This record gives sequence, structure tokens and C-alpha cells, in this order.
Amino acid sequence: AQFQNGEVEAMQMNGVIVEDIELDEEVDNSQQVVATARKVKRIHRSSSGSESSNSNHAVEKNLSGPLQVRKNSRKSRDGKGRGLPKKGGAGGKGTWGAPGDELFEDGHCRDVKDPNYDSESEDEYVVDVIKPKIGLEEFTQILEPVLLEYYDTGNTEEVVRTINELDVNAKVSQILEIAISKALDHKAAHREMTSVLISDLYGKILSSQDVMSGFDAILDNLAELTIDTPEAPSVIGQFIARAIADDCIAPKYVMKFKGTVDDEHKQAALDKAELLLSRKHGIVRLDNIWGTGGGIRPVKYLVKQMVLLLKEFLSSGDVAEATRCLQELEVPHFHHELVYEATVMVLEDSSERAAHRMCDLLKSLSDAVIITPEQMSQGFRRVYDALPDISLDVPSAYTLMERFAQMCHRDGVISTALFREMPQRGRKRFVSEGDGGKIKEAV
Repeated sequence: AQFQNGEVEAMQMNGVIVEDIELDEEVDNSQQVVATARKVKRIHRSSSGSESSNSNHAVEKNLSGPLQVRKNSRKSRDGKGRGLPKKGGAGGKGTWGAPGDELFEDGHCRDVKDPNYDSESEDEYVVDVIKPKIGLEEFTQILEPVLLEYYDTGNTEEVVRTINELDVNAKVSQILEIAISKALDHKAAHREMTSVLISDLYGKILSSQDVMSGFDAILDNLAELTIDTPEAPSVIGQFIARAIADDCIAPKYVMKFKGTVDDEHKQAALDKAELLLSRKHGIVRLDNIWGTGGGIRPVKYLVKQMVLLLKEFLSSGDVAEATRCLQELEVPHFHHELVYEATVMVLEDSSERAAHRMCDLLKSLSDAVIITPEQMSQGFRRVYDALPDISLDVPSAYTLMERFAQMCHRDGVISTALFREMPQRGRKRFVSEGDGGKIKEAV
């Protein structure tokens, strides 16, 4: 069979399909291309004539070169390839790998989706607890909220537990540096709490060398701290003296800097510490170096201070000054005493001027949430309970109390429910044998 243009179609001869026919080129004298079928490579018996007739196989022929390239040939079409399979026969989707790979298998399959996976092989994995390494910046961001919470609760055990959960072996001395730098921006009561925290951390997390390294870093950065806190040298000197009094560092720590300090701020801090330690009974006095503040002070002292600020307010009427004095006491849990003393002062004064001024003060403190609703309610309930005793000294206590409560309820200082809890004085009948049941007029 001869075909032009080098094309060979599938032929059906007695139910036999001939395909993959190699071609030879024969050129006659008239320059005509003749394709001759030379050899049948594969013969497939067709199951049905319709399927056989529909199968077409094309064979590509390179007329320009001496090489003939079939469609699925692995040889390079430009004639430069080596003819080797891709990736040595070990790559591609669905392959089993290169020959010999099975010799390196250990017999364990760790892929859950593999049919050879055995769940019993999971016991070969050992899970170790690894503490993540954290940097200084991240450690500072973690420790600052912990210190702020400690200022509210005063629980040093929570701080110790949080630090133990972190890997701070390389930066343990920086705990003291961060704590003192934070305390510089707070009040004396918070500085006292910071000194207590350093004392509690000593022996558990901090060593004597860690405390000294922390103070060395603070003294080196004291010039920068002074920019934001001008009294920083004096405060750092107090921290050093207090740490020596708490036996966290040795007294010789201050002496080792003699004659070697060039910075004036650093020298001022060391001079302050040396001055505090050189006083008579200085170690004992350093226990109260930051003063006694907050709830540590006696109750009688706190009551006296609240009565003084209320009397001063009645004279001046300065709400801002009274608010400042109350906040300086740093006893938010004891504000109900201020409400009690203010109400009793109104009853004893028995004047409209005192009632209006005290109502204005309580309204200002309530709106600013300096005195919480719970503290306000507790203070008024204390007055309600003490009315029978107050009425002995102030006979019109019930009437005055009702008038003052109405004023506070109108301004939103107390709630409606609390206003209704106010006790009412029952009508007292003065009946004897000779008055004939006459009821005396109410006062």
C-alpha cells in the first residue's frame, strides 16, 4: 500500500489492526515519495469491528533529518538528549522509586495515609517539653503587665510563678532592671512594693550576683532615666540602700565604686545610698524608707485624715483639692468611711449649706468613679444602722437624713433601692394616766 505525504493510516485486514509501521523513504526518478510498509510490530485482535475502525494512530515523520521520531518516544526531538528516562525512573507521580530504594527502608511507616501505617509504631516518638526562647523586648512586654497586676494585688507568688514559666536564665538580672524602671513612674507605695518583690525574688529566682548585675545596669543607664524622672538618682540610691538592708547584696557594693565613677548622676545615687546606710540605726530605719502608705497605716490615722479633709472642704468648697487628698491616701477599699463621715457631718451641722456641699462632693467622686457604687452604698447603710445612736445627740437626725438622702437620690449619688432602705422613725405616742390619751405634737 502506498500513501502520499508520509501518512500511514490504520488498516483493517481480516480483523487485524496494523499500527506502528516503520517507514522507509524511496525516491524514484520522478522525485515522488513512496511509503512502504515493511514490518508489523504489534498485532492486536479487535474484539469488535466498530472499535477497530474508530482507532487512529498517527506516526510523526521528520522529513528534514535522518532520524525518525515517534509520538511517545523518549528521545529528544532535537537530537541532543541521551535517551534516558526522567529522573532515572525514580520520579514522577505514581512511581515506586529507583531500583534499590527498598534496601534502605527501615520497615516503619510514619504516614497515616499509607496502607502500611501501623499505629503501634507511634510509641517510638518521644515528646519533650521545650521552653521557647524569648528576647529582651518580648520579655519586657510580658513582665510589665505582671508588675502592674502585682501593684493591684500585692501577690508576689503570682509573679514568681509567671517568671518560672518563662526561660529567663540568660536575662534573669534584667528582672530587677525592669521592675525598678517601672517603679520610677509610680508612687512611693508602689516603690515599697517593688522593694518587697525584690526581697521575695531573692533566693528563689535572683541571686546576689544577679541583684548586683541589675543595679550595675541601672547605674549605667541612670543618665537616660534622669531625663524622664529628675529624682531618679535619689530614688535609685534608696533602692540600693533598701536592698542592702534586706540582705540581698553586701554593704561593700557601694564601696567598690569609690574613686572610679565619672558620671555625676551615678555618683549622686551612690552618695545617697551611703548616706542612708551611715546613719545611726540606719539599717532598721530603712524598713520604712518609702514611708507607710495605703492600707498599712492604722485605721485611726485614716479616719482622722478623712475628717480633716472634709472639714477643710466645708470651709473652702474646693472639690479638686478634696479629691486629691483622698486619692493620696491610697485606700480605695476604705472610701465607705468618707461617705459615712460626710453624712454624719451633715447631720451634726444641720445646715443647708453643709448638705449641698457634701452632696456636690459625693456626686463628683461618684461620677469620676473614685468612690465605687459599692463603697457608696456601704457608707450610707452604715449611717442607716447608726441613726438610733446619732438621734440621741441630734434629735432631728431622721428628718435631716431623709432630706439629705432625697438630695443625693435626685443627683444620682444613690440608687432608688438604697433610698428606699432608709429607716423611718415610727410615730411615738406619749401616753400616761393623766393626759387622756393625748398625742404630743411631732417635733
